[in-house]
Amino acid sequence: MSRASYILMYMDDTQKNHLKAYGIAYWILQNDIDIEWLLNYRGGSFLVKNYNEIQEQCKIRGVSFEVIADVQAAQIKSEISNPEINQEIVKLEKPPKMAVYTPDGKQPWDDAVTLVLTYAEIPYDEIYDSAIVSGALPEYDWLHLHHEDFTGQYGKFYAAYGQATWYREQQERSEAMAKKLGFNKVSKLKLEVALRIRDYTAGGGFLFTMCSGTDSYDIALAAQNTDICAKMYDGDPADPNAQNKLDFSQTFAFKDFQLETNPYEYEYSSIDATKKHQKYRSGKEDKFHLFEFSAKWDIVPTMLCQNHTLDVDGFMGQTTAFNKQYLKSSVLVLGDNEKENTARYIHGEYGKGTWTFYAGHDPEDHTHRVGDPPTDLNLHPNSPGYRLILNNVLFPAAKKKKRKT
Repeated sequence: MSRASYILMYMDDTQKNHLKAYGIAYWILQNDIDIEWLLNYRGGSFLVKNYNEIQEQCKIRGVSFEVIADVQAAQIKSEISNPEINQEIVKLEKPPKMAVYTPDGKQPWDDAVTLVLTYAEIPYDEIYDSAIVSGALPEYDWLHLHHEDFTGQYGKFYAAYGQATWYREQQERSEAMAKKLGFNKVSKLKLEVALRIRDYTAGGGFLFTMCSGTDSYDIALAAQNTDICAKMYDGDPADPNAQNKLDFSQTFAFKDFQLETNPYEYEYSSIDATKKHQKYRSGKEDKFHLFEFSAKWDIVPTMLCQNHTLDVDGFMGQTTAFNKQYLKSSVLVLGDNEKENTARYIHGEYGKGTWTFYAGHDPEDHTHRVGDPPTDLNLHPNSPGYRLILNNVLFPAAKKKKRKT
């Protein structure tokens, strides 16, 4: 009988802890061990040479695995190589260096990405405005934008929370930081940060963001030649002709959207489809569907959509979903709600890099509100919604292959 020599971390619905399996894959890369991602094979499984240390890590972290013989591994690879089967093998080469753009304290909300990175035991650095303005971004392979407002309007929380202590403290800290870094307005600082992130992406960086870090980022880029902030946000009125001065050629994903100019309205623009999804407040019927791409032809979107189900529970956010009519033609929709004509999960290229926008706030808390406690991922180790975040984490580790033509 052949010697058992490979570990298969299967990722179908029999896996006990999908989220920590990604952490094991990252740990393997940290230890300079080759690992292969078997796209569309049993939910996007991982295959690695058998080492006792890896088995121990799986047992400690509660990750399911099988030890298989050389001949079994060779048979799996042979089946995957069949051109008639929608599967592919991607070699993961090195662990990406991770950064999360986030303020101290993360008020008023926690962040799904930092929650799942911590749970999966994937290390990351926290950076914010001063680090980005000082040129720190090239040190990192992957960047996540925490729930953020890049327009300088403080999330447009003024009507509901303008007198709250956390809101006032946030505004004071932001204004002090802008002044310290040489900007007369927070919106000017946030624009500079957005431009630095744009250049980072163009140079080959991997950008991932959720909730209001998606549309507010593009709005800031489009509005760089005008003022869209009302007086309570930056001390002077917004430009009454701001809508006509938007430059959609500067954005990553969105075009032709209408600004929400009412400073008391909890909304940035017509991009967001939260109102369409209000009917799903119970969460029982709120779903979005992942597209199944050709693994051998469209490797990147296939990686980003690896999961043990194609139907994922929806979840609300300041930005819940994207109205499709405002997507640029170059945008690839990875997941959508066809009934509402909204996109939830989108991807694109910018220069030498890529970006992925994932709408909604917390994949396991349908109506996560200000002040709600953080989600305990020990209760959701198999979350399909959180798996999408971790697909993006491993994506930069993949050996680059040119798209087949």
